[in-house]
Amino acid sequence: MSAHLLESLNPEQRAAVTLPHESALILAGAGSGKTRVLTTRMVWLIQNSQVSPLGMLAVTFTNKAAKEMLTRISAMLPINTRGMWVGTFHGLANRLLRTHYREAGLPQSFQILDSSDQLSAIKRLMKSMNVDTEKFEPKKVQWFINGHKEAGRRARDAEAFDEYSMRMAELFEAYDAQCQREGVADFPELLLRSYELLVRNEPLREHYRDRFKHILVDEFQDTNTLQYRWLKQFAGPHTALFAVGDDDQSIYAFRGANTANMAEFEREFAHGNVIKLEQNYRSHGHILTAANTLISQNAHRLGKNLWTAEGEGEPIRVFDAYSDQEEARFVVEEVRALNREGTNLSDMALLYRSNAQSRVLEHALFSANVPYRVYGGLRFFERQEIKHALAYLRLLTNPEDDGAFLRVVNFPARGIGARTLEQLADSAARSGASLWQAACTGGGKVAGFARLVEDIKQATCDLPLPEVIDHVIEASGLADYYRADKDGADRLENLNELINAATLFADETEAGVHDPIEGDMPADESASFHALNVFLAHAALEAGEHQAIAGQDALQLMTVHAAKGLEFHAVFITGLEEGLFPHEQSANEENGLEEERRLMYVAITRARRRLYLSHTQSRMLHGQIRYNMPSRFLDELPEQVLLNLNRRPEPSYASSAYQTPASCSAPRNPSPLGNDTGYKVGQSVAHAKFGTGIIIDFEGRGSDARVQVKFRESGTKWLALAYANLSAA
Repeated sequence: MSAHLLESLNPEQRAAVTLPHESALILAGAGSGKTRVLTTRMVWLIQNSQVSPLGMLAVTFTNKAAKEMLTRISAMLPINTRGMWVGTFHGLANRLLRTHYREAGLPQSFQILDSSDQLSAIKRLMKSMNVDTEKFEPKKVQWFINGHKEAGRRARDAEAFDEYSMRMAELFEAYDAQCQREGVADFPELLLRSYELLVRNEPLREHYRDRFKHILVDEFQDTNTLQYRWLKQFAGPHTALFAVGDDDQSIYAFRGANTANMAEFEREFAHGNVIKLEQNYRSHGHILTAANTLISQNAHRLGKNLWTAEGEGEPIRVFDAYSDQEEARFVVEEVRALNREGTNLSDMALLYRSNAQSRVLEHALFSANVPYRVYGGLRFFERQEIKHALAYLRLLTNPEDDGAFLRVVNFPARGIGARTLEQLADSAARSGASLWQAACTGGGKVAGFARLVEDIKQATCDLPLPEVIDHVIEASGLADYYRADKDGADRLENLNELINAATLFADETEAGVHDPIEGDMPADESASFHALNVFLAHAALEAGEHQAIAGQDALQLMTVHAAKGLEFHAVFITGLEEGLFPHEQSANEENGLEEERRLMYVAITRARRRLYLSHTQSRMLHGQIRYNMPSRFLDELPEQVLLNLNRRPEPSYASSAYQTPASCSAPRNPSPLGNDTGYKVGQSVAHAKFGTGIIIDFEGRGSDARVQVKFRESGTKWLALAYANLSAA
């Protein structure tokens, strides 16, 4: 039976599956069959009496992966997998603590707090301690606690060097004491407490080291510091550790993943015993050549080279768009063409670096009546921050909207509790009024909220639509709230994209793409708020219609992070521009560019047969046209595998996507800076010191002229033309 089990494996896979009782690092490239190798290894060990099913510990990162592993084992072996220790880090830590709750100092029926439950517990604690929640925001306290726990530290280990950090450490200690009293544990606590249990309880530790002769770990590149320490507690002198991972696909540093764990594991356990799985069963050769060449630019990697027996396949198509609108239309055209040729929509994926990029793509798909589904996230107009902003906007045009009122009356928090809202609802019901009317005639903080909305309305009644939305986002407190949120950067980008959506909508309305807003405007309504009403109706239509129903063939939209582990016949990687992909924040982070390059590597290797790469010369940001340099990742791909596509013809209607003021004209047909300079906005230039860049603005004329250049490596600079020594790039 073992021979049958191994017959379909390639030599490297077979070597990994049939390893003797020794530790090894399996460096498994994208599409190389790592899950198959991992599960086949477990079956082989059981079949050949190397270990019993209960003598293995297998760890992965998702419940889905753990379930798939057990399902595959059941299909290959006639055994009951119920008692096997196969699961996620947190799932197995919970199992250990349930089994040894007394030794761990927990009640037998301890409860687990999810993230929202944990935040509620922290707020309750802070209220009991009379802590100023403006100075010590509950969410920041939560991040402080979880960050230390995930690094293996307790409150006593937290570095306290000033009054603020000392108070945070006190709150951490008080929170732990509260959880202990109440018999609850948050998610980071599960792993930390089970680790501490094994460290201090030698008999228990030795029991599990004797029991688990084989430890197998999936996605090892995603382990953080505490997870690796936790694993090492199970590793005795006679334990064989089988770690499967790919350092080139380590893309979760923001979650604490430590790619250095792989090199450390090789030194501590594998001792140079590394098996590389390099044969790819997913992609054609040109795609793999591009991926290999790109990732070779990273200095900190263990090294491997993917190859395939499937042939070179089609070249990678590169599209240079004038604007994000043209990029979206190009993608839609190609998707429809592929679909007509027989490729299912569900076998195509649109990838983007940032969630905010989906809005332009969604709009184009909606307009073209192409069903789509946002994978691992929400459609643009369904996202929390967008719904909050739209609720404020709805109140400007219709303050009687109770749903909008309830959504934002206490968001951001204004100290308006559930009891206050109950009393307000009772008052409104008694008088037959709306919540807004009850708030206006009442007092206290709800009246203060009504005044805030009225002030916003007065300030925006004569503003253009995009400026109305911009003002609401700032004046409502939404912008400040998400700026203070550790995980709020994406939500801020989405709010900025809402301004872009309004700018485009206004331009398209003026160009006749949408129905004109004149004619139906009520006598008592300003043009600004009438335009806002029409835009809100448009947003509701895009949010409420065109949803792909369950089972319907639909195009897949997702961030590159969400795409990891998936594969598609055709993949579109959009927005390949400096500052977007690679993201501008990567320049400020240690090894940030290398992580961005790994992210691009993951994106490329999602494609089986056809891959599209697109970038734009101009993109709308915060209602303004910005010029962008093509991503450096495009320069790092070998030219022989690329096919540069011709640009599409200019559109016939005026839109901000194509026409901008003369002082900021689009790169495809740039206007001269002056009659005698020879330079143009949008022109690519080179500088001996600062490198290559693009002209984005100018001032002055003749010998006094100077240009603002956005350089790829050196940032944005003003240069006097008389001394700049610029040349065309």
